[in-house]
Amino acid sequence: MQIEKKTEIKVDGRKLKIAIFLPYFNEELGLELFENTKIELLKNGVQEKNINLVRVAGALELPFACKKIALKKPDAIIALGIVIRGETSHYDLVTETTHQGLMKVQLKELVPVIFGILACENLKQVKDRVSAKGLNKGKEFAQAALIQTLI
Repeated sequence: MQIEKKTEIKVDGRKLKIAIFLPYFNEELGLELFENTKIELLKNGVQEKNINLVRVAGALELPFACKKIALKKPDAIIALGIVIRGETSHYDLVTETTHQGLMKVQLKELVPVIFGILACENLKQVKDRVSAKGLNKGKEFAQAALIQTLI
């Protein structure tokens, strides 16, 4: 059996309510990641008024903020962020703790939470993943959220 690989998805998002979380940390690239995510949601019919952007200080604040919004039962949550490895173990602590926290939120509240955090070794990797001309992870995170609303 051969499975067809699809790079474009189309979901009727006209009635969907999507919450997007974005830390202030690494703001410039984070905003570009958000814009790419938003563009893909809009392309799939999600109304701009139904895309709720919530800002938090950093990645570690995402699980708590997502939990509060998950209680309001949006159709999906996209937790964006950028964590770049430094010289200490802080990177490992932030990425692991945030991932586990977001996983607990979605499983407890039964709201899809997309882990849209770029955990990169350096700035070049971040730029390659954020750019609409590169890997465009924002588009991928939006598509993941849209697919999860179908389940």
